[in-house]
Amino acid sequence: MTTRSANDTATDTTTGGTGANDTAERAAAAAGIEVRPVAGHIGAEIHGADLAAGLDAAQVAAVRAAVLRWKVVFFRDQRLDHAGHVAFARLFGEPVVLPRRGKASPAAFPEIETTADRLELGGRFGMEHEEWLRRRRHTLLRGWHCDHGARVDPPAATILRAETVPPYGGDTTWANLAAAYAGLSAPLRGFVDTLRAEHRLGVGYQPRPGDDAYVRHLLEHQTATVHPLVRVHPETGERVLFVNGYYVEQITGLSRPESAAILQLLVEQATRPEYTVRFRWEPGSVAFWDNRATIHLAPGDTAHLGHPRTMHRVMLAGDVPVGVDGTPSEPVVGSEAGRW
Repeated sequence: MTTRSANDTATDTTTGGTGANDTAERAAAAAGIEVRPVAGHIGAEIHGADLAAGLDAAQVAAVRAAVLRWKVVFFRDQRLDHAGHVAFARLFGEPVVLPRRGKASPAAFPEIETTADRLELGGRFGMEHEEWLRRRRHTLLRGWHCDHGARVDPPAATILRAETVPPYGGDTTWANLAAAYAGLSAPLRGFVDTLRAEHRLGVGYQPRPGDDAYVRHLLEHQTATVHPLVRVHPETGERVLFVNGYYVEQITGLSRPESAAILQLLVEQATRPEYTVRFRWEPGSVAFWDNRATIHLAPGDTAHLGHPRTMHRVMLAGDVPVGVDGTPSEPVVGSEAGRW
């Protein structure tokens, strides 16, 4: 995903304006595909593109424009295998290769991470996945996150493909962080523009009594970064409310009570229903989202259903976020830009 100078666009606080609409519509028309918005601020379905057959340059440009405009786009009834998934991702950037993946991930495709919700953590840390979720997501906002947001260079985008899904349940929800920022009052925007916050892996996890293998895992693989609370999107120039409930530890320079109150307000703002879209997965569905401008909520309603949910994801390498004043994020521990 192409980067442009934040300093050239740091005064742009709009989201989804006429110019972005026109660009996306012209690109779609030129490519012979159809982009159908599905919610007012975020989300669109793309029709007329066969991802397994490959995309030409006009189609790549149209998909890129749609992702930038709508933040997450959806494709139905695709017949992608692992090789096709990686090939599609490479049209838009460099796939991340994770140093550690679960056993379900395909060994021959290091760019792909397989997530099987009922198997992902079962027994790994001495507890089933359901218990891990209860300890990790003990508030209504805790599960909202961007992928690998505690890194100094979070992925630019994620492409998630559904292989097996339950007959009902298992939806994913995304929120538009640019729209959330634009929806704040002008005085509050001016205030949060000046702030920075620590994003840390494992924030808020409630340990088990006694020895807790997951706590030991967090300590051994700690990752933390001080990010701007408002980042400037490197391609669109939009100001993005860079918060989530999963990684954000503390607004620097504020007391704990002040920080907690402001973070609660901002995450609630980001996840207001009007800034979100919810997607019903089917086998062959693909979601492609801008990880710099969204947070998402994985489903929590499938554990009791007894149906598998197997998904495959590829993430694209991202850049170091830059704040309104041009100051980049600073690593605290556990990550280095460009190295996974």
